[in-house]
Amino acid sequence: MQPPKTLTTTLLRVHSTWLVTILAFFWFAASTWSWPLLLPDEGRYVGVAWNMLSQEEWGVPLLNGLPFFHKPPLFYWLTASSLWAFGPNEWAARLASVLGATVMVAAVFWFLKAHASRLHAVIAALILAVQPFVFGASHYANLDMLVAGIITATIVLAASAALRRESAQAYKGVLAMAYVALALGFLAKGLIGIVLPAGVIGVWLLARGRMRSLVSLLWLPGFALLFVVALPWMVAMQVRYEGFFDYYILYQHFHRYIEGGFNNARPFWFYLPVLLVLTLPWSLQLWRLFQRQYWAGEKDLALRSLMAVWFVLILVFFSIPNSKLAGYVLPCVPPLAYFIADIFARRLDGEGIQRASRALSICTMVSAAICLGAVVALTLANRPSSKDLALQLNSLIQEGDQVVMLNRIHYDLNFYLRTSHPAWVVADWNAADIAKTDNWRKELYDAAPFEPSLAGRLLVVHDALLGRLCMTSGGSYWLIGDGSALDGHPELRSVEPLVSGGGLHAWRVDEQTRSQLCGARTRIAMDVTD
Repeated sequence: MQPPKTLTTTLLRVHSTWLVTILAFFWFAASTWSWPLLLPDEGRYVGVAWNMLSQEEWGVPLLNGLPFFHKPPLFYWLTASSLWAFGPNEWAARLASVLGATVMVAAVFWFLKAHASRLHAVIAALILAVQPFVFGASHYANLDMLVAGIITATIVLAASAALRRESAQAYKGVLAMAYVALALGFLAKGLIGIVLPAGVIGVWLLARGRMRSLVSLLWLPGFALLFVVALPWMVAMQVRYEGFFDYYILYQHFHRYIEGGFNNARPFWFYLPVLLVLTLPWSLQLWRLFQRQYWAGEKDLALRSLMAVWFVLILVFFSIPNSKLAGYVLPCVPPLAYFIADIFARRLDGEGIQRASRALSICTMVSAAICLGAVVALTLANRPSSKDLALQLNSLIQEGDQVVMLNRIHYDLNFYLRTSHPAWVVADWNAADIAKTDNWRKELYDAAPFEPSLAGRLLVVHDALLGRLCMTSGGSYWLIGDGSALDGHPELRSVEPLVSGGGLHAWRVDEQTRSQLCGARTRIAMDVTD
């Protein structure tokens, strides 16, 4: 029985991986320009890339001019390159995430077309492209989508190499690409980019009793590729900054994984409802996996076991730490897409072809509508942002002026100001708990030892601010903060905000204002003495 002329028959005509890649890219990229950078993550990560580009420092990730070694550099390199090529705008800022989502869709399509069927490949690619989880992550400029795309590519390349070897096909070329992807995973997220794909492939092959296949994947030229691509940056940073290895590898990779006290504490089971909700309406089909007939027979056992190991291992890995963010579990989405695609493919081959085709069309339209509705909602939403304030300040700030951020760092401000000059950040840098609380202060506090002289100039304690303003002449200071920013600085309350926007205010302290403030400082000091 032939399927009716619906979405299904249209999908069956798709066979080119390049066509799927191009369609996925334009679908993800079409609306990423529509709203300002979201805080804090987008402002932080795009701000680091902008710092690297504007200061022409491509080796060191820079947070407000200070070395930021929380994450490896691949996302920053891609984003800085995009900002260089397309200008400092939101579309360019989110391009790395768009590329990550595109790689995920294309890699799954390529793999399933070769090792399952074209129908499996098309449906799985469609599910990944229009489901809200992947679509939303493609519109969010942080590391999660890029990492998930690279991990997906690494797993399917390595699995394809193993399956090709088992069927006596040439596999070394695909295996070489898997090792390059493994290295890129390390540059995107550190050891996780190696441990997770290697763990999935290793457990899968051992569970199937394919020890020879596992040994054949441990390929010396592949390790050479891995080291050549992955290690130079880390070696260069260790040579440049003493203590880099201890902080970047031992602390960021191991201590943060096992320690508590970080933000976003969630229970062990947190990711299961996250996956089920964020992959709606497709996840409604998963109940069919609990039917006995689905698991009957030996057909597709190799693929099913790969996807089961892939899903369970990564889910458990990210469920162990106390701190959990939804985006961490994005690498679990491709195996879910495979199982849902397999359910639809089997239904389309059975007696319920018309119902299955209609269900596939409805899920696609509902899912796409959710994605487009989210775009409209974010475009219209009034989210915290420095953009409105920066647009007003761009015509007022002169060369040599100094931006001063009061009480917190505004991650996106330098990006929207198009400035390469780091801001002073005024806070209680002597607080006893500063190293124990996982927030913006700890990020800058951790960065300070790598460039102590620069940190001494940029990180200003509250009591020293007025003295700083009074010690210099020439140029203006632009104090940026919210309505409570001047608490603790009564001498500054005589200065009226010059511009306001997005819940932020900008106070200009020029030569005339500075003389008044310094005079007030002298009078306050005399009153205290009296």
